Amino acid sequence: MAGSSIGNIFRITTWGESHGPALGVVIDGVPAGLELSEADIQPYMDRRAPGRSSISTPRKESDETEILSGLFEGKTTGCPISIMVRNTSQHSSDYSAIKDIYRPGHADYTFDSKYGIRDYRGGGRSSGRETLCRVAAGAVAQKILKELGIDVYSYTLKIGPVSIDKDRFDRSLITVLPTCMPDKEADAEAMDYLSKVREENDSAGGVIETVIKGMPAGIGDPVFEKLSAGLAKAIMSIGAVKALEFGDGFAVSEAKGSENNDAFRMNNERLTKATNHSGGLLGGMSDGSDIIIRSYVKPTPSIYKTQETVTADGNDTTINIAGRHDPIIVPRAVVVVESMCAVTIVDALMTNMSARMDSLTRFYI
Repeated sequence: MAGSSIGNIFRITTWGESHGPALGVVIDGVPAGLELSEADIQPYMDRRAPGRSSISTPRKESDETEILSGLFEGKTTGCPISIMVRNTSQHSSDYSAIKDIYRPGHADYTFDSKYGIRDYRGGGRSSGRETLCRVAAGAVAQKILKELGIDVYSYTLKIGPVSIDKDRFDRSLITVLPTCMPDKEADAEAMDYLSKVREENDSAGGVIETVIKGMPAGIGDPVFEKLSAGLAKAIMSIGAVKALEFGDGFAVSEAKGSENNDAFRMNNERLTKATNHSGGLLGGMSDGSDIIIRSYVKPTPSIYKTQETVTADGNDTTINIAGRHDPIIVPRAVVVVESMCAVTIVDALMTNMSARMDSLTRFYI
């Protein structure tokens, strides 16, 4: 199976299945000398882990990480870092009734069409559980970025019809409230909405916003390796994300050039922008202002309503999906989006080190 790796210098490869014995990630390109332990990674894993709130799947997994390689005396050695998480709460029997039926909204049919075989127990490699590997890698990337003064954070901007009020923004609430909204009032309203959705045996979607602060200008390459393209690939590789936008995003199609262009200004001998319609990116490269990304997440496809589908041998049928499922993916996906952005930014920063001769001479001479 191709396609389990991403990145050029800082490169991650994920492995494992939802109902296998374990999942994990191998991270290449981590510089030697970075202080690292499982304690640095676990807080990120806890944010994604199931069974932590009333709006996540009741599947109980501790998602404890084990670093298997690449460390010596608490510091990275420059060798590949391998991180493993053991599965401890598989209920494979929950899926036996649908092993020959294609679930609407899932990858069952496409996986079968490509490989001629599929792991029906939770979707195998197509399961959202694979994202824990990305979060483990993202935790390592975040530690590197903090050393460089770059701040990457994500939060729930919207659930169904409920949006946060930026005037009430409180970053400290992101990891406290079950919705991961930085707004108490919006959180309460969203929880009421989700309660109604659950009563209808249905699910909901939403929007995740990511902010990247402290990025130097000129990161990314101007043709096929644009930073915007790299971020888009990384985020769109998350199964539940169906669209994304940078800065003003979709609204630029209705704007005039005079409205969309960000005027440049000098502020204390530093070039700045009067506005940030571009979302921190010009020509696919960072422009030094905050990078703003919004990721649009679909409703959980596993719902308890009766749905029409077909069997693997081509017969029409209906399906009622049993098991343990999230009524909404968004809150647990917040840290996944954040992690994929962090991984992409670290790789782009490392790649950029060879862009100029003076960078090489400063390093080697």
